[in-house]
Amino acid sequence: MPLAALAMAFAVRASGLSVDEGSLNARILVGALSSAVMFTTIFVVLDHAEAVALRVGEPYGTLVLTFAVTAIEVSIIVSMMLHGENNPTLARESVFSTVMITSTGVVGICLTLGGWRYRKQAILRQGTNAYLSVLIALTVMTLILPTYTQATDPGTFSAAQLGFVSVLSVLLYASFVFAQTVRHREDFVQGQAHDVPMRTASHKSIFVSALLLLSGLIGIVLLAEHVAASVEDALAAYKVTQADSIVGAMIAALVLMPEAISAIRAAFKNELQRSLNVAMGSACATIGLTIPAVAAASLLTGRGLTLGLPASDAVLLVLALFICSVSFSTERTTFLTGMVHVVVFFTYVFLIFLP
Repeated sequence: MPLAALAMAFAVRASGLSVDEGSLNARILVGALSSAVMFTTIFVVLDHAEAVALRVGEPYGTLVLTFAVTAIEVSIIVSMMLHGENNPTLARESVFSTVMITSTGVVGICLTLGGWRYRKQAILRQGTNAYLSVLIALTVMTLILPTYTQATDPGTFSAAQLGFVSVLSVLLYASFVFAQTVRHREDFVQGQAHDVPMRTASHKSIFVSALLLLSGLIGIVLLAEHVAASVEDALAAYKVTQADSIVGAMIAALVLMPEAISAIRAAFKNELQRSLNVAMGSACATIGLTIPAVAAASLLTGRGLTLGLPASDAVLLVLALFICSVSFSTERTTFLTGMVHVVVFFTYVFLIFLP
């Protein structure tokens, strides 16, 4: 049985288990098994997503990967939000971590390794600037603006504000996808080779990959509930400080790992624009789709949602976005360009544990 289908079967079976509420070890064990299956399934799901992506060509292929990753992240965040006591800052920490990991870590590694191997690499400035403009608008509206609104406590939106910003985020991201795939597709595709879909795979194999992709995503969504329970129980049992920051970074790193590998491979093949499409596309989709999803969950369940970043994180976010703007202001990148991003990424990681 393919692993994607097996994961869905295991998730259904795990949901039917009756675990004693007072047995912490039993809950953590079920969560650990679910985590192992989910972690492996994430790689398999993204492998099927990449198979579909190769068939449909660029930039649609990048969107397949992006939507798969975003669906996984949304399922994990919402499951952890709804598990146990309210955790209002989890979504903020996960989204912030995703933006920092992609814009400094993944982009930095791609630019550094690609620049070391090829000295200089070309990018499409028009398409990259489109990513940055959307990313800057979304991050400021959702992660910085809540700190300065006056309708509710600092860092939060009122219900009307949250709904308004969520709708705007979806509309802006939808406009970006339209520009990327229809209106200005040539700004995101570097070279004619990437514009031609792969014809070697049969329609049957693509259908099977799409079906396994869907079943794997369903399995991951169902498994996320057990993973959420085990992580929160373990952190509470060991009295871990900075739990929200650590969990948010863990979720982002877990979900982005396969996509980061795909971006790094593309950079090694001197396909830097595809690397940036994958990395920056994940950051835009995370805010444009994840924030509205968790906002809807918050409004429907009545659980509070804190989105405004503390001052130190806001400074890091602004720094990361400013460096991206400078790095992609020309049509060439080098080893040094990547090292600047990597330094900021290590600073972000260090401040998670020693804020």
